[in-house]
Amino acid sequence: MGKSLRLLFLLSLICFFRGNGQLSDLARVDYTIIPDNNADDVEFSRFRALFNYPVRLKKEGEFLLLGLDYSNVNLRLRDESLPFDRESLSDFKIFDINIGFTKPIKNDWRLGIQLKPGFSTNLAANQLRFDDVVLSGTIVFIKEKKFDGFKKIRWIVGATYSENRGFPFPLPFISYYKKFHPNWSFNLGIPKSNLQYHLSSKHRFKLDVSLDGFTSNIQDGVLLETGDTAEIINMSTILGGLQYEFHFAKHLEFFARSSYIFSNATRLRDNDRDNIFSIDNESRFYIRTGIRFKI
Repeated sequence: MGKSLRLLFLLSLICFFRGNGQLSDLARVDYTIIPDNNADDVEFSRFRALFNYPVRLKKEGEFLLLGLDYSNVNLRLRDESLPFDRESLSDFKIFDINIGFTKPIKNDWRLGIQLKPGFSTNLAANQLRFDDVVLSGTIVFIKEKKFDGFKKIRWIVGATYSENRGFPFPLPFISYYKKFHPNWSFNLGIPKSNLQYHLSSKHRFKLDVSLDGFTSNIQDGVLLETGDTAEIINMSTILGGLQYEFHFAKHLEFFARSSYIFSNATRLRDNDRDNIFSIDNESRFYIRTGIRFKI
C-alpha cells in the first residue's frame, strides 16, 4: 500500500489551483475572504470544492486522475462612483474537469500531464456560451530521492497555463523540496515557496509566499462611461503569510491561513485582453480555511 500511495502522491503533484495550490489534494473544501479595508474598497470571497479520483492503469506505475473543481467567487464593489454597473461583476462561477496522467520515465524521473477544460463566467445570460470556455494545462517532470532517516529531496520542473487563474499566461512550474531536519523542511519555486515547521505528527506551521486570483468572462459585457466594453475581469494577487495545519488522521487535515497581500490588482479588459479600467483595491489581509483529504 505504501508504494501505491507514493505513486498517487506523485500524480497529484500536477494538480494546480490559480495560485494557491493544492499539490497533493484528492478532496478539499475551503473558503477564502479578502475583507474590505474601508467603505469604498473591494471585498472578495470564494468558496471552492474539488474532488480527484486516481485510477491505476495496466502498465506498471501508470495512473490516470479524473476530477472536478468548482468555485463560486463573490465581489462586493463598495465604491458607488465606479463608472459601470457593479451588480454585473458580483458573482462568478468557475468549473473545471481535471484529467491527469502520470508514468515513470528514464533515470527515476516521472512525467505528469494535466488537462483542465472548463468554464469561468458571471452567467449574466443564465446560460453558458462559447466565450465562457477556458482551458488549462500543466506538464511536469518529477524526481524524488529519499535518504536514510528523515531526509528527503524532491524536484519538479515544468510549465503551467490556465485561462481562469489570476495570472492567465504561461508560467514555469518549479519546485525544490528538501526535508533537512526532523522538524524542518522547505520548498523553493514558482508558483509557491514555503518554510515548514513540523511541530508533531498532528501540528504543522508554514511560512509561505504564493500567487492567487482569478480570471472570468463577463457575459453581455459591461459598458463603461468611456464607451469601452469590459468583457473580461482579472484579479491577480501576490501574498505571503502563516498557515497552521491540524491532522485529524494521516490523510485528513484542517488548515487555516492568514496572509498579507503585497500586490492586489483588479482589472477590466476588452475582448483583445487589453486593460481598460483598474479597480482600486487597498485590501491587504487574506484569510483562508478549509478541510482536505490528501495523500
